Amino acid sequence: MPGKPENTRKENERTLNFWEKMYLPEVFKGLGYTFNKMRNEPVYTFEYPDEQWYPPDSYRGRPVLVEEEGRPRCVSCNLCARACPPMAISMQSHEVENVKEREPAWFEINMLRCIYCGFCEEVCPEEAIIMSKEYDMTFQSRDEAIFGLDKLLVPKERLKDRLDWLDRYKDPQFGQHWDFRHDNNLHSVKDQHFLSWLVEEGMEALEDTHLRDTATVAEDRDWGAPRHGPPAVPYLDRDDED
Repeated sequence: MPGKPENTRKENERTLNFWEKMYLPEVFKGLGYTFNKMRNEPVYTFEYPDEQWYPPDSYRGRPVLVEEEGRPRCVSCNLCARACPPMAISMQSHEVENVKEREPAWFEINMLRCIYCGFCEEVCPEEAIIMSKEYDMTFQSRDEAIFGLDKLLVPKERLKDRLDWLDRYKDPQFGQHWDFRHDNNLHSVKDQHFLSWLVEEGMEALEDTHLRDTATVAEDRDWGAPRHGPPAVPYLDRDDED
């Protein structure tokens, strides 16, 4: 059996007229408030795609390779591929006739797999792969999402903002002897300042280590503290100690 409707109207409650029962006055009040905001309030949105958002220097966009003097800065150490969580990076190296000794023969990043974590940028010892400010990418097929060297290489001058930000905030070092990043790219070793000192002392062959077979040491130079032979008392075995 259906229930009996109950009137819940209070004694002092105002009776609504016809228009108020249609809710039209309140609808027009809401529209008037909206139009007033649209006319008087400043615009906070971008007219995309005519207006593009310019990210800050700390923004992590798609990874790119730094191109320096017409060549990739990458020395093909494969650290970025090992550190990539989704395994989006793959490469193959080959030997080159310069001080870097190796460069990538081909380098690919699957942008559908990339999660923009920045791990590749963190582990790169040469700052050869960095996160750019590009965030607007579309693909018509899966093959278009695989970027090779032709799409990854970006001139160093166009990445100055990100490189300067990395110098300030990524692993800051202390003292001029720790400022080895640029020299490291020239020789691919972290003790470049020590090698420069050796060259000044007379070991000129270190300037072209990638071309020479053996190092030549000047006989009249002292390269440090005097060398000593093995210790007088040999190391004891574990059984002898007991």
